[in-house]
Amino acid sequence: MDSYAALVREHPLLSAIVQFAVLGTLGEAAAAWMRERRFFSPFPPRVALLKALGWAALAVCIKYAFAGFTAFVAGLSAKGLLPAQLGLFAFAFAVSLSMNLQFGPFLVIVHRLIDNAIDGRRNWTGIDRALLSLLWFWVPAHTVTFMLPEDFRIGLAAVWSLALGIILGFYGARGAGRKE
Repeated sequence: MDSYAALVREHPLLSAIVQFAVLGTLGEAAAAWMRERRFFSPFPPRVALLKALGWAALAVCIKYAFAGFTAFVAGLSAKGLLPAQLGLFAFAFAVSLSMNLQFGPFLVIVHRLIDNAIDGRRNWTGIDRALLSLLWFWVPAHTVTFMLPEDFRIGLAAVWSLALGIILGFYGARGAGRKE
């Protein structure tokens, strides 16, 4: 774990890019596998590369948002706009909530725009569910994330992206099963 933490400290943006490019793209593939109930190549290599690049771009935004919203909540606390001594859980929850309510909708929309550009079509189906995932999934997930030391936060966030892909794929498969 020490070498992972050192790598993240030495290369914060590059490590975020690699982790999200791999795990975010894998999450999208896992969702397709779960929906279709089979293991297959859900996108051609060119599309997989474009999706990885899309996740890489999102990773940079996420890395900056993590730093910015952590400082934002600390600043609010320092100015007396939040309790001065927030415990670990309260601080993590405040960062997660503020980030997901303010930055989250932007990220969801940009992610969809990137997917639409890759797919060459306009698809806004399910955007309401994607926005709601900020509340039921991302606020709790990032509360846990912000309880970790800084070196491990982006890695866990990338893992959460994979986990959400699996969750959405599972529920997509259940929905598809009901239609049969």
